[in-house]
Amino acid sequence: MTPAALCAALTFCSTAIATETPGSRDSLNQVTSVSQLTDVDPTHWAFQALQSLVERYGCIEGYPDRTYRGNRALTRYEFAAGLNACLDRIQELIAAAVADLPSRDDIATIRRLQEEFAAELATLRGRVDALEARTARLEANQFSTTTKLRGEVIFALAGAFGDEKANSQDDIEDNITLSHRTRLNFDTSFSGKDQLRVRLQGRNTTPLSGDVTGTNMTRLSFDGNEENDVRIDDMYYRFPLGKQTTVWVIANAYGSENIADPLNPLLRSDGSGSISRFGRFSPIYRLAEGPGIALNHQFSNAVNLTVAYRARNANNPSDKAGLFDGNYGALAQLTLTPTKNFGVALTYVNSYFPGTSVDTSGSTGSAFARRPFNQVATFTHSYGLESTFRLSQNFTLSGWLGLTQAEAKAGANKGNDATIFNWAVTFGFPDLGKKGNLAGFVVGMPPKVTDNDINTREDQDTSLHLEAFYRIQATNNISITPGVIVITNPEHNDSNNTIYVGTVRTTFSF
Repeated sequence: MTPAALCAALTFCSTAIATETPGSRDSLNQVTSVSQLTDVDPTHWAFQALQSLVERYGCIEGYPDRTYRGNRALTRYEFAAGLNACLDRIQELIAAAVADLPSRDDIATIRRLQEEFAAELATLRGRVDALEARTARLEANQFSTTTKLRGEVIFALAGAFGDEKANSQDDIEDNITLSHRTRLNFDTSFSGKDQLRVRLQGRNTTPLSGDVTGTNMTRLSFDGNEENDVRIDDMYYRFPLGKQTTVWVIANAYGSENIADPLNPLLRSDGSGSISRFGRFSPIYRLAEGPGIALNHQFSNAVNLTVAYRARNANNPSDKAGLFDGNYGALAQLTLTPTKNFGVALTYVNSYFPGTSVDTSGSTGSAFARRPFNQVATFTHSYGLESTFRLSQNFTLSGWLGLTQAEAKAGANKGNDATIFNWAVTFGFPDLGKKGNLAGFVVGMPPKVTDNDINTREDQDTSLHLEAFYRIQATNNISITPGVIVITNPEHNDSNNTIYVGTVRTTFSF
């Protein structure tokens, strides 16, 4: 046996042991012929070395399913166990004086190998000891044994351009802004299957709506301005209930799109997907927000049901507030994914908005769509159809339809009805130009009042949302996304001039 063959044999010997520590590994069976191992190819470079250890020394064990699993990972304990098994077998043969095993040549080869590789083994031992010391130091000084810190920082250059603000004679100020949004997520797990999240957030990204453009249709996906005050954003606890059910108890924020899949996988992220608020997902998910409880049940790989009840003012004990007496949204969604490349979902949301906080469009459509009866308590039934189809590895087509039936619950117009409609089609091209890059396009109609008993609050024309962006994955942790949004006939009014929004979003994740 040559030194190289013996080295290979010892390597394979060590990997014959199961990847679990002794006492918890799979049952191993002694094999007498290498042909008994179904996953050992005679053409493999170490076949002869393994054959020699099996048939000459009998110190190789296989798994009950007649596999060897030579490519599995190996711990130092397992290596010691495997090496010890071979050495014990050699000692048995020496004591029994069986034939010429091991031969004097083999013993000489082993001694020569020990001498030739003594320096390398000493170096390797030193490296392992150094790694163990560094690991112990990291464990002693780690942030927490149960909590992981994850963060995201967005820098954004942005500006709105056009002749006049929507429904106004005032000009749009062509000012470029530089702003940020910073998030720190503290994710804690007590059992390995649950998650407690506390998110800190600070930002100063002024929404490009209202006084800036005169419409919510031009809002960015990550906007919001608390003037850099650090606040608790997300706070929830998620845990399994059996093998197929997950429960969320939500104390603050956390969008319903994270609970019920909106089926817009490439564009839903506000830090790496769509640059617009409307382009991320159907506005229906914004109608159920705030503290509450949610449940997700996986009937099978293809059928999923999500239900949730949420109240925006759950912490307020005042009249027309609290968990059950004020603004609420009750969501149910059935998601069908018959294949890994195709999915469709049916969504229903029942919601109530007190007169002081009506927003039946999730601040993505026209002013009439947001408040079809003005500042009047409003009750809604909303229906959504969402779908995604991955046509190839580099192209995904997604989209949605949304319909809301609203009813005035107070005031002179009590009992009046309104219909609000929206739709969108999104195109995603992952890895375009380079792995990690993403080109995205959105074409859609933001929420529009198509029918209203109050004729003066019905949208007469149609706006189109056109969006294009290209995310450049500069490094594993940094992406740069230039993009543009075009809104035709803003506020569904063809008297308004087209408004353009441009941005360069740089996202740092860690």
